[in-house]
Amino acid sequence: MRPSRALRALNGLRVRLVVAFTLVAVVATVTTGALTFREARNGVLRQSQDTVIEDFRHRVDTLVPNYRFPPDADDLQAFAADVARGGRSQTWRVLTAYRDARATSRPGDAFGELSPEMRESVRSRRATVFQRVSHDGRPALVVGMPVTFTGPYGSSGGASGLEVYLTVPQQEEQGYVDALVTAIERATVPALVLAVLVALLAARGVLRPVRALRRATRSIAEGRLDTRLAVQGSDELADLSHTFNETAAALEGSVAELRRMEAGARRFAADVSHELRTPLAAMSAVTDVLDEDAAGLDGDTAMAVRLISEETTKLAALVDDLMEISRFDAGAAALHLDEIDLAESVRRTLTSRGWRDSVTARLPGPGELRGRVDPRRLDVVVANLVGNALRHGAPPVRLDLAAGEDTGTGGQAVLTVRDRGEGIPESVLPHVFDRFYKSDAARTRSEGSGLGLAITAENVRLHGGTLRAANDPDGGAVFTVVLPLPRDGARDGATHATREDRT
Repeated sequence: MRPSRALRALNGLRVRLVVAFTLVAVVATVTTGALTFREARNGVLRQSQDTVIEDFRHRVDTLVPNYRFPPDADDLQAFAADVARGGRSQTWRVLTAYRDARATSRPGDAFGELSPEMRESVRSRRATVFQRVSHDGRPALVVGMPVTFTGPYGSSGGASGLEVYLTVPQQEEQGYVDALVTAIERATVPALVLAVLVALLAARGVLRPVRALRRATRSIAEGRLDTRLAVQGSDELADLSHTFNETAAALEGSVAELRRMEAGARRFAADVSHELRTPLAAMSAVTDVLDEDAAGLDGDTAMAVRLISEETTKLAALVDDLMEISRFDAGAAALHLDEIDLAESVRRTLTSRGWRDSVTARLPGPGELRGRVDPRRLDVVVANLVGNALRHGAPPVRLDLAAGEDTGTGGQAVLTVRDRGEGIPESVLPHVFDRFYKSDAARTRSEGSGLGLAITAENVRLHGGTLRAANDPDGGAVFTVVLPLPRDGARDGATHATREDRT
């Protein structure tokens, strides 16, 4: 079963190219957007973070000398408030801690953003520590730094035990990040649309020579062997087109040579057959005279005369068959249709050949099955099939003629010839209508010309019918002919009744 057009379109090269380009564009756009977003986000946060840490460190270093050490609770509270006032946006929240004492810039502030891990890091290190956190759904930057004593010449001394922590909200920075995400999302859609357009253009460029190749291949399949492709460019598709043209040219040359040889062979057979007819006519006349005088000749001479007469008759039949085959091959065979009673035509064929007592025929009644056929060719079909059954089969030979089913444009005539012989070997069935085919390669001579069934098949085909060969389950060979009977040539009200008629 061939797939539907919609399914073939979905599986087509255009769809696959567009999908591939789109996937590549999506991956490239998403990757670029993600990297750009990460770098821009880090840049925004780093700039804000560095500014806050620098201001925080400067504020602490400036205010520490103004307070006594060790500080008490009031000192911690005042120090935290002074540091918090250094915030440029007045949103700093500061926590100061000394040993177990702690104070915040805002009384009652729990300072929940500060984690135990960060406080432990500040206590154990002498460097500023920072962490970005989210508290109550709001982003914030937490910075912690220990206060150290200043040593000689401005060097860093030991730890004082005073810890200062700062929390700065980062809603503004988060707004910048959200705006950046929105900008990237807006830029992604045009990029994807552009990628699809580029994919369509690329697919069109790739598929144009492919379609041309498909049309050219179909044209060659229809017999136009002079079809060629226009070669453009120097890419792989151009190489394919060039190779196709070379193949088509070689095929055209080979087919032309084969046709020339076949035409020569047909002409030779037709010429030989034509040239043989005149001497064969003379030989037949001579053998007729010798047959009449054979009774008065001695035994050996009479046997030789009869042998020459039989072989001359066979040779004449072979020449006639060759002439008929040559007409079929040359397309010169024509139908001469006539409205006839098919049963009466079959009955005359059997009677004229003396097969009245050898064949059991079941034929429709007079006038029940009529049609426009070529009477001479129908006679050849019946005679060849019945003669083949009598020569190669075994009695009884049975012939059935009946009306077939209506095809909508007319009726049918079904002719069946069967015998009760050994049947046709399965290996022979596909070749039974081939010319000069012999099932036994050792047989160099046959009773017929070897063209009878081939001529029968050509006559049936000329009528637009079919001819089939098979083996009967009960034994013997069965040949079935189906001839179309156009409605304007069929008789209305024809019945399918048959009668047993031994002829």
